[in-house]
Amino acid sequence: MKACIIIPARYGSSRYRGKPLAKILGREMVLRVADICSNVVNKKNLFIATDSKKISNVIKKAHYNVLMTSSRCLTGTDRVAEASKKLKSNIFVNVQGDEPTINPNDIKKIINAKIKFPNHVICGYDKVHKFEDATNSNVIKVVVNEKKELIYMSRSLIPGSKKKVIEYEYLKQVCIYAFNKNELSKFCLKNKKSQTESMEDIEILRFFDVGVKIKMIKLNSNSVAVDELKDIKKAERLIKIKNKKNEN
Repeated sequence: MKACIIIPARYGSSRYRGKPLAKILGREMVLRVADICSNVVNKKNLFIATDSKKISNVIKKAHYNVLMTSSRCLTGTDRVAEASKKLKSNIFVNVQGDEPTINPNDIKKIINAKIKFPNHVICGYDKVHKFEDATNSNVIKVVVNEKKELIYMSRSLIPGSKKKVIEYEYLKQVCIYAFNKNELSKFCLKNKKSQTESMEDIEILRFFDVGVKIKMIKLNSNSVAVDELKDIKKAERLIKIKNKKNEN
């Protein structure tokens, strides 16, 4: 089955304007993500979807494919859905443009899971690592059932307990998704966010309202998402560590 990767990249982020072009060890973050994705699929099946000419110019200069999308896209997945209309593929993988340390093997796992579970949206998850703060609202916590289907995601600390939980391995979302074209069509059919999605500011929750099940795939991810300016140093430190390991 043919899979293509689409990296949504919006310049005007409310939390971090111009984030895709932030330099990570001298290279624009969106290009670092594209470099990783190019180890998973052929460059002809890799696209950056953006509404920004600034981003588009940087992407073209680096010889990656650009798909221009509307500035009115509500979320990254809406941008992927719009871009997918211009492409022929069985599987569309959304890799967030703020994950410059993501593991290419994790992307491959998501693609393989979509082949195995074609009637589910696929999303990655992992444990919250020791270097992360589970109470941080930028770390999206997940709860899954025995079938590893998503029960709920939240920026709050879930699951909760009446008793004080001393030791608990919280789970977090890893922002790699896989869809087919029909699922993406359902996602953006109403052209508005669902109530829960708006409240949590977590786009994947919209699939609950359109009746699409979400299969969560366990990944071994120690990546750092760049949500704030201070996260750049964390990402750079992790890249340096990985580079040293590769040299050895």
